[in-house]
Amino acid sequence: MRAAIFRNGEIIVDRMPAPKPGAGQVLVKTLACGICGSDLHARQHAHRMVEMAKKIGRTPMDLSRDVVFGHEFCCEIVDYGPGTERKLKPGTRVCSLPALLTPAGIQGIGYSNDNIGGYAEQMLLSEPLLLEVPNGLAPEHAALTEPLAVGVHAVAKANIRGGEVPLVIGCGPVGLAVIAALKIRGLHPIVAADYSPARRALAAKLGADIVVDPRVSQPYTTWAEHAQMSAAEKAARPPLQAMLPALKPAVIFECVGVPGLLQQVFEGAPRDAKVVVVGVCMETDRSEPMLGIMKELNVQYVLGYTPDEFAYSLRLIAEGQVDAAAMVTAEVGIDGVAKAFADLANPEAHTKIIVQPWR
Repeated sequence: MRAAIFRNGEIIVDRMPAPKPGAGQVLVKTLACGICGSDLHARQHAHRMVEMAKKIGRTPMDLSRDVVFGHEFCCEIVDYGPGTERKLKPGTRVCSLPALLTPAGIQGIGYSNDNIGGYAEQMLLSEPLLLEVPNGLAPEHAALTEPLAVGVHAVAKANIRGGEVPLVIGCGPVGLAVIAALKIRGLHPIVAADYSPARRALAAKLGADIVVDPRVSQPYTTWAEHAQMSAAEKAARPPLQAMLPALKPAVIFECVGVPGLLQQVFEGAPRDAKVVVVGVCMETDRSEPMLGIMKELNVQYVLGYTPDEFAYSLRLIAEGQVDAAAMVTAEVGIDGVAKAFADLANPEAHTKIIVQPWR
């Protein structure tokens, strides 16, 4: 079968043996797979990913061997391996967490030498993790379940109590997923900031109430303008709090993941803000803890999602509560993956490119 393979630091197209399903596994045809920002990072910072995997006790990628990326996928069932219940018929469209259940434990799909990702014509999934795609949802939209689940999880980890005013820094796919999840939670106004006009327009389309161009206005100043307490809220504050700025609680989602960004958040955040770090910074970064101490900031790092959040995200897309189609800016076949990686560097040109291996 054909696949876009990460080999010697580059994305190349080549043939590889088709996988064969083992016990509890399902052979699927990959219909659509999104290119994730993590894939772009992996190509550029693969050695850092290997170092981090070793530090946390996970089996790292062997960069001397081939890797097939792709963990945002929608597939079609082809065949079953032994020991499966076969509840879904061949031809059924499915999504799944990007993981395989094995006797040795849970193994990831997409950053593994052994588990083929979605940039290939076929791959293997674990039967217990399959979710049937409902409502005739198009594969290219169902494939956005995974990135939406990241936003749903980030908002859940923020432990929102009600009354907070959110600020989303960065409106790439992750930031857009956070905005969509905040809208579903009914938390308003949602303030979002990005340098890209195209991404600011998408942020507004997906639920942001106020969009900010950092070149024109400071995001934290704009946030404060929309976070003013009402007269009743001011009057209800304890005496010592009455000496502080009369602002509603802040929850700030950092969705960029570049060095220096977290320090900027520390500098701009109001006192007692909750900072949720969603962007994946692959490089060593520096920030001043004293800023966080003086402001009593609460910093929460997040990763991935739960199985329930993943299933919930698929339902949100299938029921039209999230406009997944708005995020898709291009579709390519396997031969177009390498160029798509380069094209995604321009936020004005693309937000989410979908790989269709049989295209």
